[in-house]
Amino acid sequence: MKGTSVKELMARATVAHRHGRLLEAERFYSQALDKQPDLWDAQHLLGVLLGQQGRYQEALALVRTALKTKPDAVGALTNYGLILHHLRKYEGALAAFDKALAICPDDALALNNRGGVLSALGRDYDALTSYKSALAVKPDFAEAYNNMSNVLKELGQLADAEVALLKALELNPKLTGVYLNLAQAKTFASHDDPHLVAMQTLEREKGLSTNDRMHLHFALGKAYADLKDHGWAFDHLLKGNTLKRARITYDEAATIALTEQIQSVFTRTLVTSMAGHGNASSVPIFILGFPRSGTTLIEQILASHRDVHGGGELQILNDIVTAVYKRDGSLVPYPDFVALADGGVLRTIGDLYVAQLQKLRPQAKHITDKMPQNFFFAGVIHLALQNARIIHVVRDPVDTCVSCFSTLFAVGQHQTYDLVELGRYYRRYQGLMAHWRCVLPKERIFEVSYEQIISNLEKEVRLILAHCDLDWDPHCLEFHKTHRAVRTTSARQVRQPLYRSSIGRWRAYESYLGPLLAELNLAH
Repeated sequence: MKGTSVKELMARATVAHRHGRLLEAERFYSQALDKQPDLWDAQHLLGVLLGQQGRYQEALALVRTALKTKPDAVGALTNYGLILHHLRKYEGALAAFDKALAICPDDALALNNRGGVLSALGRDYDALTSYKSALAVKPDFAEAYNNMSNVLKELGQLADAEVALLKALELNPKLTGVYLNLAQAKTFASHDDPHLVAMQTLEREKGLSTNDRMHLHFALGKAYADLKDHGWAFDHLLKGNTLKRARITYDEAATIALTEQIQSVFTRTLVTSMAGHGNASSVPIFILGFPRSGTTLIEQILASHRDVHGGGELQILNDIVTAVYKRDGSLVPYPDFVALADGGVLRTIGDLYVAQLQKLRPQAKHITDKMPQNFFFAGVIHLALQNARIIHVVRDPVDTCVSCFSTLFAVGQHQTYDLVELGRYYRRYQGLMAHWRCVLPKERIFEVSYEQIISNLEKEVRLILAHCDLDWDPHCLEFHKTHRAVRTTSARQVRQPLYRSSIGRWRAYESYLGPLLAELNLAH
């Protein structure tokens, strides 16, 4: 490409980018930058492309550089905000969108993306206002209707959410993300369902982007599962997961090393010697476990209690524990810092956590933190938050893993898109929870069985409330009537009374699950 001009490289990059050929586009953008390092369009568009690949730190650096040259470029500000959103830097993202809108108040894309950040910040009604403003500017903005439907779903306004989805499809019948949301919102009862037929037709189109094809495979997997065509369902799920796995980076070796290091550091001797120095607040209630194990259900039950505020999946503890520094300013990774810490460090961690938690609802007697992956931090919770309650939700391992494999998660959960990796991760999780039961006081972690909740709700709820030192509240039995925002994959399920159809769901797929069952030591 030595003789190819910068202009021609950019033209090729733009065409490849537009058609979803991201690796090809990246190569051309990079070659253009090699020839002209300060080429603004290449900096900006390569940053956008890297963001589309999930390479957010690289994307952030490029778009930030582009903004130094053109600080008032609305498109770059909007893309900068979008990257910050993916990095969970919500306040920075909101500031970027606000700056873009101060320059161009009628920028529909900035208004739409601003709605996503407001939703992430828990400002759901402000998010709806932002989406409506985007639609006022651009009435045919199908993506804004789709995003609005997600907020309505989280708020429990399921009928309105479905109306928004149908409007999005009316405006753009090829918007595959809408089909994925719609598949989760409805039960397919016939092979002649027009939405199923539309998805089948769209999936056969040549030139469909990887992202669109991935959305359709997960949506079709759900549709065929509803129709009991489990072979077709699993085929689409396998294809969807394979496409997703190829787009992400999952460092399994690092995950295994982390679990081994945690077990090495948190010995019974260390736990005993360092106990009693943490923050004494009883406000936090941690609900942890494997994704799709029923943690959202348990939080919804507790959040129905008059004295409990449901905080949702919070990054607070992760952010604190992974940002511990020595006095010289060097970062000490988790869990290594625990062995070097003293009571003061643990108290500081607890104080920081409680201070940030209480910002959610300052007057609440208890606030739940339903981040499933906090199972990595159970030892820190015990030491830094000595009066916090810990609830561990367990569910049939294969049902849990199949539910994960059936889900295209909005963020993270990179271990769930390959059956072998999923099974190995589950065994690591089981081993770590067994370790916590061994080194922490017996009564410290209360285990709740999803299946037992389904079988005897009142009995299990009374046990949960007793563990949390909460009085009986009959509203906990009518959790599906509780009005609150639920920002997880289970947002629709917890709006319904209990049902048994998820128990033993994996049996219909048993003949396809050999790699998973082998890793779980359940193969025949």
